Amino acid sequence: MEWYFGGFRLANVLFQRSLAAVYLVAFIITLNQFPVLLGQHGFLPVPESLRGLSFTRAPTIYQFWFSDRFFLLTAWTGVALSVLILSGWHERGPWYLSTGAWLALYGLYLSIVNAGQVFYAFGWEDMLLEAGFFAAFLGPTTSKPSLVPVLALRWMLFRLILGAGLIKLRNDPCWHDLTCLNYHFETQPMPNPLSWCFHQLPAPVLKGGVLFNHIVEVLVPFGLFGPQPVAAVAGGLIIGHQLLLIASGNFAFLNYLTVVLCLTAFSNSIFKQEGPLNAQGSQPFSGLHQYAMYLLAALTILLSVQPTLNLISRNQIMNTSYNPFRLVNTYGMFGTITRERYEIVIEGTDDSRPSPASEWKEYEFKGKPGNVDKLAPQVAPYHLRLDWLMWFLPLSVTIQENGPVLHGYELWFLRFIEKLLEGDRSTLGLLRPGPFTGHPPRFVRGRFYRYQFTTWQEMKRTGAWWKRELIGDYLPPVSLPDLKALGIDSGGP
Repeated sequence: MEWYFGGFRLANVLFQRSLAAVYLVAFIITLNQFPVLLGQHGFLPVPESLRGLSFTRAPTIYQFWFSDRFFLLTAWTGVALSVLILSGWHERGPWYLSTGAWLALYGLYLSIVNAGQVFYAFGWEDMLLEAGFFAAFLGPTTSKPSLVPVLALRWMLFRLILGAGLIKLRNDPCWHDLTCLNYHFETQPMPNPLSWCFHQLPAPVLKGGVLFNHIVEVLVPFGLFGPQPVAAVAGGLIIGHQLLLIASGNFAFLNYLTVVLCLTAFSNSIFKQEGPLNAQGSQPFSGLHQYAMYLLAALTILLSVQPTLNLISRNQIMNTSYNPFRLVNTYGMFGTITRERYEIVIEGTDDSRPSPASEWKEYEFKGKPGNVDKLAPQVAPYHLRLDWLMWFLPLSVTIQENGPVLHGYELWFLRFIEKLLEGDRSTLGLLRPGPFTGHPPRFVRGRFYRYQFTTWQEMKRTGAWWKRELIGDYLPPVSLPDLKALGIDSGGP
């Protein structure tokens, strides 16, 4: 099969180093946010969520013991392993040293994701786990990798891209009439500094962008299983598409990880570089490794049945794992596009009894839109988990003539409000420097706004990147005693 794949040595080096870098970012994000969101005194404490769940349903080391200190130990271990793999340390021994390092990294992050609840319910978490698991079987770059993990990773990339393309065509009609990009840049979860500019592009250019999306996501993936240079051309087109997504939005490490996966489509013959990195490995694998490859191939085929059936189903679902180890998952993005952007703006007041004359001060999030005069920041590949979940809240609200109609509050959101009323420093660290210094507000409320990008003319006239219209209240003014009376404190609802 050498004529077909063209060798994988250099691509293997680039892939493993790049994937380790993404893992490093993921663990740094976890260190910064997990204790606040999911620690012993977080919004959704891990011990509370794992109560009654067996290890087989949620395999995580936190089933056996959890404390904030133990979490920090596991997360810092993940950081250390990521750095060691990034440096190539895992290749200084036999193949099982490399495999063990990657499986340890995968196992640590699996424990975090399976305990992460809604804060880790994003498709790119499963992507990172699946990629890390199969990377474990590539072996050190001093050896010639088996085709099994290479094909498994290409199969993952194929499901990721084609799944995203098919779910678009099966759901929202704007993907058929090529108008989805008229809304996407404005309504996506977290715009970046260039999103405003992309939104201003002429309609024919935006339609061309949708057409290019369809070509890359529906037709190109099949080229990943072609001979070289077909596979490399397919990988290159997908990388180009991902770079456009990186330039126009903040999707955490999703697009960066997809680019890393595309490296598996390249080969030595494509790089055309001479030298030790382009030579095929000379260290032979043991018989045990070969048997492991047979088992890996059989496992991948078995776990692929449900994702394949989902891929060809008219009722396709996206971003779902069919097993607790989160391997061979189904993926997809933006099956539907929201036409209008709604935001919940959190405000606080020092008044002991709110009235129409009360002065309300606004909390600013680090990533999501708030102040209309502020340009959206570049955040990715970092992931602001709280900001993302705040974007999802308005999607469950019904807009009527007399204002927004709610269908209940998320527990994590009420606990977030409680932390603001307590002046919790760790929670405030997830936000921009707050309007209340030295003391917390007495009341907090949530206001429901419709946000729109300004036009070129409006921006020149006002200097604002956004304009917003108040729709009504999402959360009426509440005090700390009000929330305590509901029993929503982090000790349990």
